[in-house]
Amino acid sequence: MDLAYVCEWERWPKSTHCPSVPLACAWSCRNLIAFTTDLRNDDQDLTRMIHILDTEHPWDVHSVNSEHSEAITCLEWDQSGSRLLSADADGQIKCWSMADHLANSWESHVGSLVEGDPIVALSWLHNGVKLALHVEKSGASSFGEKFSRVKFSPSLTLFGGKPMEGWIAVTVSGLVTVSLLKPSGQVLTSTESLCRLRGRVALADIAFTGGGNIVVATADGSSASPVQFYKVCVSVVSEKCRIDTEILPSLFMRCTTDLNRKDKFPAITHLKFLARDMSEQVLLCASSQMSSIVECWSLRKEGLPVNNVFQQISPVVGDKQPMILKWRILSATNDLDRVSAVALPKLPISLTNTDLKVASDTQFYPGLGLALAFHDGSVHIVHRLSLQSMAVFYSSATPRSADEPAIKRPRTTGPAVHFKAMQLSWTSLALVGIDNHGKLSMLRISPSMGHTLDVSLALRHLLFLLEYCMVTGYDWWDTLLHVQPGMVQSLVEKLHEEYTRQNAALQQVLSTRILAMKASLCKLSPCTVARVCDYHAKLFLVAVSSTLKSLLRPHFLNTPDKSPGDRLTEVCTKITDADIDKVMINLKTEEFVLDMNTLQALQQLLQWVGDFVLYLLASLPNQGSPLRPGHSFLRDGTSLGMLRELMVVIRIWGLLKPSCLPVYTATSDTQDSMSLLFRLLTKLWICCRDEGPTSEPDEALVDECCLLPSQLLIPSLDWLPVSDGLVSRLQPKQPLRLHFGRAPTLPASASTLQLDGLVRAPGQPKIDHLRLRHHAQVTQ
Repeated sequence: MDLAYVCEWERWPKSTHCPSVPLACAWSCRNLIAFTTDLRNDDQDLTRMIHILDTEHPWDVHSVNSEHSEAITCLEWDQSGSRLLSADADGQIKCWSMADHLANSWESHVGSLVEGDPIVALSWLHNGVKLALHVEKSGASSFGEKFSRVKFSPSLTLFGGKPMEGWIAVTVSGLVTVSLLKPSGQVLTSTESLCRLRGRVALADIAFTGGGNIVVATADGSSASPVQFYKVCVSVVSEKCRIDTEILPSLFMRCTTDLNRKDKFPAITHLKFLARDMSEQVLLCASSQMSSIVECWSLRKEGLPVNNVFQQISPVVGDKQPMILKWRILSATNDLDRVSAVALPKLPISLTNTDLKVASDTQFYPGLGLALAFHDGSVHIVHRLSLQSMAVFYSSATPRSADEPAIKRPRTTGPAVHFKAMQLSWTSLALVGIDNHGKLSMLRISPSMGHTLDVSLALRHLLFLLEYCMVTGYDWWDTLLHVQPGMVQSLVEKLHEEYTRQNAALQQVLSTRILAMKASLCKLSPCTVARVCDYHAKLFLVAVSSTLKSLLRPHFLNTPDKSPGDRLTEVCTKITDADIDKVMINLKTEEFVLDMNTLQALQQLLQWVGDFVLYLLASLPNQGSPLRPGHSFLRDGTSLGMLRELMVVIRIWGLLKPSCLPVYTATSDTQDSMSLLFRLLTKLWICCRDEGPTSEPDEALVDECCLLPSQLLIPSLDWLPVSDGLVSRLQPKQPLRLHFGRAPTLPASASTLQLDGLVRAPGQPKIDHLRLRHHAQVTQ
């Protein structure tokens, strides 16, 4: 475990960011981090701020004035990573959502209120989706064997079994409040007492059961008091939200029943279920002013002993034996330094056995560990069941500045800096901590949990987690933190090999995700950086093709099963004629009729397609150079076939509105540039299409492509999006020091190498890769 980077606030004359009390932090599956600070002005007035940042660009933070009147106590992301809940010490809950799907634009339109009652626990209702990772089957060929869908009921379902969205919260006075989001946008809110005898709730946590129920754990803060558990059922009756509660077995911490340590740890400081969907296991921490102890408990069904007299009257057979639910302690630590924060894993690893040995035949997966931060500044990763130490981090190393060379700094004496809030990433390969100075630290957590592994096993760890991100759609930035340049080539090949083993339907679903994953991997090595261009171009080509085909509409309502886009693909695949007009006459042109304004708006996309085809054909004579961007397209029959289909669509649309056609600079006014390019593209496509035998382009085709620069002006394509992120520039054991709101001068990365086709002239404008519009370069 080592430090990747540190990001801190700059001190301004009139305002100061300071840690909020309590400090809240949350990490989404999109690798967005939300945390709180208080903004203090000259009059010492506090503004409660919520900050949202991308882990790849932590300095580019987006700050929102939460308008909470009291301290923010809870932050919770939903499972899609696009909405955020915030709750405060006045009982107000706000739901924040992205405006226009932008991570730097947030708005809150809905929420709920339990006036004057501080919120101590908060969670989104479970949507019933749970995917388990089977570590022991990481070598299986099918994703269905590695990642299985667990039968799990949503907390509340609408008509047809669709899960209903909403949130649940617990207040300090022992109330549970549930808010449901109706499809109409209205919010149904209901509040109920957890039990008849209400008492103070200092700590609480929320978990979900497979049967659709909710389990709430509460403690009043004293280790001499029991930890109480309640089952909560939510339903909708007569358009109103109804809450039913039931008391479950409670427990006393083991350290309070030991006569030698009865009064040593007077306060319960942390109460957490091991996972949101694991209500049978709970983690407890009791502390004194100087030390702490951590215990892990499990809820089990146990047989109730029956007296022999009753056994003789009515013998107990099989399942008829009476059962009772009982909390049993799994493990406990020795006396530790005082715990300041706890972070639990989100990776749903399926443990086939409950063996508490850390060193077993299975790998040391980070999803098996939880993080404990201590007041001395250290962080320990411990096994989530046995609580044995797996990795340790000490915060004594001072990170170097990104703008200055590393220099020796004198050690400063004073109170130890420690994390007040921590969160593990969704693959448990990274840990973020906010310390008592408001500074954000990003830590790498080795997939092997500090144990030495051979290269092949380390690759299998990373490959398994990359596949998990590909299947779930989660962001994989935290996995890239551990990929060394020498691993890239092997990882890309193995990832593609595993992808091709899946069935055709799953491959189609994952086709764009694997392209994006390969592109991000190839940025990490100088040997593969040229391939990044091809992957980005292929992603854009797929997006353009899908967009243009989606605009085609059948002429009659009672059409056959195939859509116009499918028929276009079928005709272009069947007819291998090199004459574009002969291919075009086999299509129903009435399906291609569009509004003139729409056609004109598409001109920039159509221009990109025309320029891309021209660039590829002109680069065919140089195909022996794999470093040249576009190299992989010359042997990709699928992509060439896609370009061929788009050329036909463009030709038809050009008959409707000639001004939407791509513009070429030709040496001859009589030359039909589109017909020429389509003919050459068809010949190249025939050489490598899937249906026929693969062959090398003949000399006549290469000669014709050699003449293209003398017939048409070859465009210079802006291949690579601007890459100013961190992951390709982070180096092991050399953490970066960053500042919020100030972009750093980062060291050069592999993607900035001077490759043919990648070099942008100093005065050349940048291209917006979404709308393909030129933007002038901004100088400061």
